Amino acid sequence: MKISEVMTRDVITVTADTTIAEAARLLAEHRISGLPVIDRENRVIGMITEGDLVARERKLRVPAFTEILGGVIFLESPQHFFDGLKKIAATSVGEIMTAPVHTVGSEATPEDAAAMMVEKKVNRLPVLDAEGRLLGIVSRHDLIRTMV
Repeated sequence: MKISEVMTRDVITVTADTTIAEAARLLAEHRISGLPVIDRENRVIGMITEGDLVARERKLRVPAFTEILGGVIFLESPQHFFDGLKKIAATSVGEIMTAPVHTVGSEATPEDAAAMMVEKKVNRLPVLDAEGRLLGIVSRHDLIRTMV
């Protein structure tokens, strides 16, 4: 069995300039947990998930620092804080999407997809053709359906 036989073909997608509010509406309306972000050539450039949206709502904690002789020395990396700040201030999907994206080819098997999902800790994989264009998406739900 090939992944192309179990994938969802009618994929709901967004572009990098889609608003976060529109992406959230699509996720809620279609009861899905992630959307591929595509470019004009239908190539996957990222993924936006419920997790990305929920992460925007968390409280940011300023990294610990100390002042010595008028200078600031961070006691932990401030990068996590700045990354979180960027997500909170974001207005478009392109600003908070996860990239690069783990994908699978249409000739892969459901077992290949399952192994990749477990290894990469992802819940869905865009299915691409030989030119890297989006053909469908396979989720954990799709894989479980093939087991039944």
